[in-house]
Order: sequence, then structure tokens, then C-alpha cells
Amino acid sequence: MKYMLLIYENEAHYAGEAGQALLADVIAGHMTFTDALEAAGVDWTGSELAPTATASTLVKDGVVHDGPFAETHEQLGGFYLIDVADRDAALDWARRIPLSPSGKIEIRPTGENCG
Repeated sequence: MKYMLLIYENEAHYAGEAGQALLADVIAGHMTFTDALEAAGVDWTGSELAPTATASTLVKDGVVHDGPFAETHEQLGGFYLIDVADRDAALDWARRIPLSPSGKIEIRPTGENCG
């Protein structure tokens, strides 16, 4: 079953010198995480996303707005799409994703799991 693991963090945590050190630690953690996925034979893909300042949002009437969809304290910063046995396995992997102090992971099955 495929699950999307959506990573939400506050981009402000990565500002300044201390933020860059935190970012380096988090990136190193992601390298370790992806090595573990591969070692376990999990089929996966993933990517960080560019900062929200680069985002655009298209609304139903065709108007394009600069920025992300909603005002939030956390921004969608990246994702993993994993193919695992069940929700419990997806949760186990999600718990291992490195995060900034306020980070959150949304675990959501893909549409192909809804039938």
C-alpha cells in the first residue's frame, strides 16, 4: 500500500547561523532515513520542496496567487511516498523522519488504497 508522508515545518527554524546548523543536522538525518528505507527494501520516492516564497496557488476561478494555499505556522517542506504493508508500517517509518522542533508528519494513504 502506498502512503504519502508529508513533512510540515516552520521555515523560520532554518534562518540564521543556528538555523543553518539545524538544517545540516536535519538533512543528515534524512540521508540516514533514506538509507534505512533502502536497506529495508521499501519502494520510495521523495523530495524537499523549494521555500514557500516560490509557491503559487491556482484557485478554481483560474486566478493564480503568489504563495502557499493557507496561512499556517508550518509549511509543507517535503514528502516521501512509500510502498509498505499497511498503515502501521507507514506510521513506523513516519516516526523516523527527522524534523525541526515544531515539525509534523501527515500520513495519508494514496487514492489507490481507497478501493
